[in-house]
Amino acid sequence: MATFSGPIIVGCWIVFLGYWLVSAFGQKPTTEQKSFLSTLIYRTPLTLGGLLLWCPKFSGPLNLALTPHTDPARVTGAVVCIFGLWVTIWSRWTLGGNWSSEVAFKRGHELVKTGPYRFARHPIYTGLLLMCLGTAVTVGRYHSWLGFLLLVIGFWIKLKQEEVLMLQHFPETYPAYREQVKALVPFLI
Repeated sequence: MATFSGPIIVGCWIVFLGYWLVSAFGQKPTTEQKSFLSTLIYRTPLTLGGLLLWCPKFSGPLNLALTPHTDPARVTGAVVCIFGLWVTIWSRWTLGGNWSSEVAFKRGHELVKTGPYRFARHPIYTGLLLMCLGTAVTVGRYHSWLGFLLLVIGFWIKLKQEEVLMLQHFPETYPAYREQVKALVPFLI
């Protein structure tokens, strides 16, 4: 299994990208979207984090191994990535036409509190971060862990922007939902 951890990780990301491309069709029209600057604020760490996570070759300290290249580490990385893929697809499916790659509000937008949204307010980010964590564990290099950290920062910034938008549009229901359900990690964060 460990020798196949790399292809499993790559396969998870291919499935993710394929599902995202197909499910992007049929979204509700956007009625409100954050500014270009707001988008740039979270897209910058997401882009840099993705590059660091996936770049295969670095020299010097960025290439130092932080996670041992052992079978248990590689299997753990693959399992975490597979679980993250499942969470991400389940969350995206549940969100349906309300989904947007940007921080946006859709026509007829609904506050979804079912499925994985019972456990986390932003389960797509939870799933993506699990996929990134599994990838970082499998790659095991300093650059992959630095990339993971930047991705966490980028998703946290985006999450905070979405929270403001949801509070504006659901002032009666979102505060209670926010009190009951954690943002990313069920019962913790």
